Amino acid sequence: MWTQLAHIILKFRLPLLIILVILTAFFGYQARKVEWSFDLAKTVPDTDPDMVYFQEFKKLFGEDGNMLAIGVKDSAIYKVENFQKFRYLADELARINNITNVLSLPSLQHLVKNDEKKRLEMKPFFTSIPDTQPALDSMLREANQIKVYSGQLINPDNGATLIMVSINKEILSTKNRDGVVGDVLMVAQLFEEETGIKLHYAGLPYIRFINTSKVKAELQLFLVLSIIVTGIILFFFFRSFQAVLFPLILIGTMIVWVMGTLSLFGYKITLLTGLIPPIIVVIGIPNCVYLLNKYHQEYALHGDKMMALSNMIRRIGIVTLMTNFTTAIGFLVLLIVDIVVLREFGTIAGINIMSTFIVSIVFIPTVFSYLPPPKKRHLKHLDMKPLAKLLYGIDLLVHRHKYKVFLFSIVLVAVSIFGMSRIRAVSHMIDDLPDDSPVRYDLAFFEENFSGVMPLELLIDTGNKKGVLNLNNLRKIDQLVNFLDSIPYISQPVSIVSFVKAARQAFYNENPAFYSLPTSRDQAFVLRYLQGEAGMSSGLASNFIDSTGQIVRVSVRIADVGSDKMDSLVTQVIEPKITDLFEGTKMSATITGTTLLFIKGNKFLIQNLISSMVLAFFVIAIVMGLLFRNLRMIIVSLIPNFIPLIITAGIMGYFGIPLKPSTALIFSIAFGISVDNSIHFLAKYRLELFANNFFVPVAVSKSIKEVGSSMIYTSIILFFGFVIFAFSEFGGTVALGTLTSTTLFFAMFTNTILLPSLLLRFDSGKRNKNEHLLIDSYSDFYTENDDEEIDIDRIKLEELNSKQTQS
Repeated sequence: MWTQLAHIILKFRLPLLIILVILTAFFGYQARKVEWSFDLAKTVPDTDPDMVYFQEFKKLFGEDGNMLAIGVKDSAIYKVENFQKFRYLADELARINNITNVLSLPSLQHLVKNDEKKRLEMKPFFTSIPDTQPALDSMLREANQIKVYSGQLINPDNGATLIMVSINKEILSTKNRDGVVGDVLMVAQLFEEETGIKLHYAGLPYIRFINTSKVKAELQLFLVLSIIVTGIILFFFFRSFQAVLFPLILIGTMIVWVMGTLSLFGYKITLLTGLIPPIIVVIGIPNCVYLLNKYHQEYALHGDKMMALSNMIRRIGIVTLMTNFTTAIGFLVLLIVDIVVLREFGTIAGINIMSTFIVSIVFIPTVFSYLPPPKKRHLKHLDMKPLAKLLYGIDLLVHRHKYKVFLFSIVLVAVSIFGMSRIRAVSHMIDDLPDDSPVRYDLAFFEENFSGVMPLELLIDTGNKKGVLNLNNLRKIDQLVNFLDSIPYISQPVSIVSFVKAARQAFYNENPAFYSLPTSRDQAFVLRYLQGEAGMSSGLASNFIDSTGQIVRVSVRIADVGSDKMDSLVTQVIEPKITDLFEGTKMSATITGTTLLFIKGNKFLIQNLISSMVLAFFVIAIVMGLLFRNLRMIIVSLIPNFIPLIITAGIMGYFGIPLKPSTALIFSIAFGISVDNSIHFLAKYRLELFANNFFVPVAVSKSIKEVGSSMIYTSIILFFGFVIFAFSEFGGTVALGTLTSTTLFFAMFTNTILLPSLLLRFDSGKRNKNEHLLIDSYSDFYTENDDEEIDIDRIKLEELNSKQTQS
């Protein structure tokens, strides 16, 4: 098969090259249509009960993650001149298109009793900003007496205050969101410049705006860096501009294919799919290394360019196909997960890794068939003395000290397993941001002064229509609200209870002592005033009760304490309290909101990624079985690739790197990549067994000498290729880069040292001469006949006629 393929590629190389150009042009045209994603990544399936309930919540009360908070803690804000500018800031924010509401101290609304109409009305507290400091101070003291805003809009202990900016939920998942957030920041920064007062920003729209901006800049940077790094390494190895230029052209082609594929599938560029182009650069270059290395080896043997290219295709083709397939498996297993962003990532990466094989097996031999043969200086890397000494040292080590290699490996695995036991599974909502990020600093400000800004919602079903008017129900809700308020990292809850308490305070002429639920004595009077524009059916109240008066919303903001602590808080603290409070009543409560979905999403992600990793191991084991049909060889090939994963997991445990989606993702990917070297080595080893009368020591030595250099080249490229992701500002990308490169670094040693040692100890070398496996396509069993089939002379004649025609 591979003989025929080599014949087809070399005979029809010009038409094939034209087809590649046409396909690339097509994908390039499609790539123009690809769009950036502005959606919040969904990690919980739409069919999940918690997600279904959250969608119902949004239908009732709208988006819970549409709030952008601007905070300030500076006594200068309460100076007359600055407070006037603060009022102007709030007014300017309200004028921005797609800003639906702005709540701030200068634009405070409060309930006022209208005795004539026997109702409560919403009125601005600051009808105008006083011109004198004493007058302003007096009004500020009165404002602090409006208890409904205490702890919400104003911190009564230190004077910190907020501006809460609500953004139209319809544009949160569109590119218009960034324009709105950008306008908000621009207006706020003008205030900072004029007053010298530092503002702090938080909220999901702000975090998503910052993330999107950084993602765009970083993905372009990583693409450029990956090309530069791989180009430098290629030149260092091959000392040839041709060996650098054309692999990079191939990789550039594949980047176009990636973007075109995204467009054809209707996918958008996300934080994950945006990483595929630089990953393709890193993974695609090893194809070129193995192909060019084999081409140079063959040419150095006999000096015949076309025969060298033919043998390159025949002897490396099947192995490159298998290695690309096992690498693709690491991504394609993500198709089993019920998470859209991971499925998209796995689909596009898997398809394009296999496409990289097709393009490279056609492009490299085609291009180099038209180029002059390699010169002597281009072949020097085959006898690179430092590398030759290293391979010689490895050969001696595995032959003379294999038991020491085994002992060292066992000790390392034992130490790593102990480290694994210390791994914790925990994620934070701002995990992706660096420790010195201004966003983290700002979030700490909100957590310190207002207990955080992450939204958490509770929906309470009173059991009856208009159940919210039942004083006993309100008291139960109040008990729950007070309990939530007592938890240190939860802000003071906002609910209809707050509204009713504020109404009672307003009824008693805004006396703060009356900020409480009505008693049975004054209930009728207070509720009578809760009619009209500020009543239970008003726009304000409708944010906290449904149209039937049966469902009550309790909204809190919570600190980003981590998924493990958040999960314990919900399941072991809040839910038991709900059960205790509402037991024996018709009332029930359900926790929902973006924060809860984040907790469940992380659990779901990790579980799915672990499942996909197990599947990747299983599928790759099957592939190895098909290649070698020998249980012992399967085990021997998998051990050197399991150990690097165990070491990496141990490092995570010792250094306190938590198990989270970004770190769980690397194991199946790294395993699929690292097993490539095992396939290359074992394919060459089988060939050498047949060539050396099944004598294992000689077969191992020759395999190390010939394949070892390519294994080291590709491992170095992969290591540095993934290391560039460590320069990201996103924690998930840093984890992907550092842990993947670490795993591949150890895999280089296990595949070049431990794998040969295992073969020397556990493989007898006995093979059936009449049994030809799939991997034997790599072999050289029928060299002369195959060369006659390919008809090298005819190809050379065609090449000569082509040159004469051109001249």
